Amino acid sequence: MRKRLVQVEKKIANLLKKGENHQAYELAGSSNSPMGRVLKQAIKVKDHDRETLETVIVHATDEEVRGLSKYLQALATIGNIAPLLGLLGTVIGMIKAFMVIQQMGGKVNASVLAGGIWEAMLTTALGLSVALPTIVAHSYLISRVDKI
Repeated sequence: MRKRLVQVEKKIANLLKKGENHQAYELAGSSNSPMGRVLKQAIKVKDHDRETLETVIVHATDEEVRGLSKYLQALATIGNIAPLLGLLGTVIGMIKAFMVIQQMGGKVNASVLAGGIWEAMLTTALGLSVALPTIVAHSYLISRVDKI
């Protein structure tokens, strides 16, 4: 995909060098890529002063980054909350296990405790199994946005 984008950028640059502004504008608009959309905005004001051009490019780039990053915060939140929910389940499972010990008057029976401990370990494992791939996906997507 990156190679395709570079080709589009080069084609647009070549068209602009030839003075074919309208074709460059159309190609930028039809590329359906973040860089194409930024270039489309830049082409509109290419004949203005440098400060205006830079302002338009910065604004268009910021807009693209916001669009690409739109749901990344939600993904980060899920990755951060999942282990905490697993920990909450662990605590609840251990509370249940200790309640069983109290109800039995301190006479520990491993099979009776196993239900609470099993619940505690299961919720920890589930929380981590959600958090780990979510955090990896979040990091990957952040790196893709940065690269773009």
